[in-house]
Amino acid sequence: MEDLGNQVAYWDSVGATKTFTHPVNLEWLAGVRRNGRILDYGCGYGRVMAELSDQGFSDVSGVDPSPALISRGHQLRPELRFEVLDCPPALAYASASFDVVLLFAVLTCIADDDAQRALIAELTRVLAPGGLLYVSDMVLQDDERNRGRYNAYARQFGTPYGVFAADDGVVCRHHDITELRSLLKDLDLIEERRIGVTTMNGHQSKAVQLLARKP
Repeated sequence: MEDLGNQVAYWDSVGATKTFTHPVNLEWLAGVRRNGRILDYGCGYGRVMAELSDQGFSDVSGVDPSPALISRGHQLRPELRFEVLDCPPALAYASASFDVVLLFAVLTCIADDDAQRALIAELTRVLAPGGLLYVSDMVLQDDERNRGRYNAYARQFGTPYGVFAADDGVVCRHHDITELRSLLKDLDLIEERRIGVTTMNGHQSKAVQLLARKP
């Protein structure tokens, strides 16, 4: 089984064709200067970056481990700053380089606990004091189909409850909300909201967004 912290082969093939839908709550960014330094980690093809740029944010960068998704982003919005992340989660930025870091539907693609913790630690490092980490991700679904997938995968591989293999082969993770809050324990959680999203495979699912500030 491929390393659950890094599934680049999937994102460079089937995953590069997907449409991502987690919405941006611009009210959460109302206090951010339009020239504030923003990083979209796991930016994919730059959908969120493009939305922020269109709203007047002028210093937006995006990184993603998938060269295919970055290439798609360059084609769609060549004026935006994209970069392939060679050794995730390591970032080639100095500490305190950003005022805002976005993490949209990324943790669901990283099923491994240690890999998730390493990512949050690295994002916290590059956040300036007082900077915001904006997370949008999937919570546990309570329908029979998903419960069956969670249980089957946990029995087979010993992974945390909520990990499963989608029909197209990618391994994903849905989270108990307490798991997501625990990941952000070194930050100050200031906002939280539940939302519904259309997944990249076209299903209606429950998600959550969290906004945390670096002390």
